[in-house]
Amino acid sequence: MRVRDARPAESGAIRDLTLASYAEYAAALGPLWPMYRANITATLDPVRDAAQIVAERDSALVGAVLLYPSGAALPGRGEAARWPEIRLLAVPLAERGRGVGEALVRECARRSQAAGAEALTLHTTDMMRAAMRLYERLGFARDPALDFDPAPGVTAKGFRLPLREEEGRRDGAT
Repeated sequence: MRVRDARPAESGAIRDLTLASYAEYAAALGPLWPMYRANITATLDPVRDAAQIVAERDSALVGAVLLYPSGAALPGRGEAARWPEIRLLAVPLAERGRGVGEALVRECARRSQAAGAEALTLHTTDMMRAAMRLYERLGFARDPALDFDPAPGVTAKGFRLPLREEEGRRDGAT
């Protein structure tokens, strides 16, 4: 597997991969799914202010993620990111459990650390249990101060990964 920057010609394939990866949540979201789907599409067509990173195996895309740098405007939030932020980590069901998501998250952490960031953040919801387990295994910890409510009854839970030793000590993380 190889992790690299996305190519402009791959935008349609990345959009399709991402929508297919998130479609499993359509039933849980019920009437909110069309809004969430539209948000995904708007975020990806075109990508603004973020690095688009993909994983490929045997010349086929097997995962994608967006990495917003510190200070970037976060789509749909009306605020700038304090720290780099991961968004729309997408791994098709057939590729899950094969290290794709972990490789993409580790690449985001590596790039953020190389840019001098103190921490890397992301948001997820309770319905994304496998993603939450991955993030926690990689050292992300809940940070309720980052939570926001994108829709009535839906909380996007904030997670933060310290990237500098002093950041972890200051926050009591290990």
